[in-house]
Amino acid sequence: MPDVKHFDPEVTLDQVVALFWQRGAEVTGIADVVQATGLSRSSLYATFGGKAQLQAAALGRYLERQSRPVFEALAADGRGLPAIAAFFERLVAARCSGVHARWGCLVTNTHVTANAGLPEIREILERHHDALRAAMRAALEAAHTKGQLRSGLDLGAAAEALTLQAYAVNLRSRAGAEAGVLLAGVRSVLDGFATSEER
Repeated sequence: MPDVKHFDPEVTLDQVVALFWQRGAEVTGIADVVQATGLSRSSLYATFGGKAQLQAAALGRYLERQSRPVFEALAADGRGLPAIAAFFERLVAARCSGVHARWGCLVTNTHVTANAGLPEIREILERHHDALRAAMRAALEAAHTKGQLRSGLDLGAAAEALTLQAYAVNLRSRAGAEAGVLLAGVRSVLDGFATSEER
């Protein structure tokens, strides 16, 4: 098997992200990682550390490659409620069809596992949550500026609610929920935030 010096750790980490994302890190053992990557245990341990460190590295990679670009696009969109609706439409489409259909979200999936309590993993979960909530808050502020939101809406609480809604979409889609049902739930939440003219 390849020595640690003879493989690209970046390529390996991408392979591990896909493996953990599809199967779940909790039920994926080091033997499964060895089989998927073609590396020896010693090469994996020498490069990434133990299972928890490997999982943390995969989560960090997922946050930076999969999640953060989407969050930054939402925050910069400027359309307000239509931008949030489009975010969820793309999310539901990605979760229910295509290459990663029914995989859910690697970060969201990790929230419900025992390893979520490990400090190195919990820190990444919190970074993901904060980044998604900040993007939702930015979109809601744009909506407020455009007069799309009902009077008295707490933007911070609404941003948190939308962040939790994204987690719900991720979990329910992995369990097989239909796209139409997920989108109807999202629309109901957004209607509760909007002025009567925007509904």
